[in-house]
Amino acid sequence: MSDVIKIGGNDLDDAQFVGGLVQAIKALARPVILVHGGGKEISAMQTRLGLQPRYVEGLRVTDDEALAVTQMILSGLVNKRLVAALLAAGVDALGLSGVDRAVVQAEKMEHPTGDLGWVGRIVSVRAEVLMELLKAGVTPVLAPLCWGSGGYIYNVNADHVAEAVARAVAAEALVFVSNVPGVLVGGRPVAYLSPEQVNAWIADGTISGGMIPKVRSALTALERGVAAVRITDLQGLLQGTGTVISDARCKSG
Repeated sequence: MSDVIKIGGNDLDDAQFVGGLVQAIKALARPVILVHGGGKEISAMQTRLGLQPRYVEGLRVTDDEALAVTQMILSGLVNKRLVAALLAAGVDALGLSGVDRAVVQAEKMEHPTGDLGWVGRIVSVRAEVLMELLKAGVTPVLAPLCWGSGGYIYNVNADHVAEAVARAVAAEALVFVSNVPGVLVGGRPVAYLSPEQVNAWIADGTISGGMIPKVRSALTALERGVAAVRITDLQGLLQGTGTVISDARCKSG
């Protein structure tokens, strides 16, 4: 069995965070597939180049220029930073995107508010490509750029890529690594939550602020067929702690 670990882009320019992530992955007993974002650095580069980042309901509008920057940052800067750090720590890692061997295939996403450009919706995942790497002892590091029929390249939300990969490889869990140790109540992480409890706690304000998009991503993953989602931080990744959200009957506390 394996885990799929999704890392957002907000901390990936922090050398200390990357170092901690690498050490945690090195210490894990199970093989992992690492899916990463990079939105913070994409936006910074767009601004440097005189381009204005634009979003529709959290999705980056990706015209030709934005796609070029996205490829540069995701498959180049961020992906190779992570691979280099893993290799330096003795983890046999291979950087790739969904374009390589068409491992994640997508089609243009149609959106009711208008044209998002080269934003994709996942169609399929070649699970066997990733499983072959895991079997060989290699840690895949996957950037969320995906291959489309006709040779097109699509920018896909990293959460969606992580969800699709976790489902395709029948991962033990999808782990969202954040800067908090889980869903906090009274300053302490809750070990287990059901989707019903999550929705109730959002409604009554127990879950608030930046945790809301994290738990909603977890609920979306469950709806799309992922067995369980864990929200944790680097220490929790190493120790196997955090908040597990699943459809199974679970306890909170």
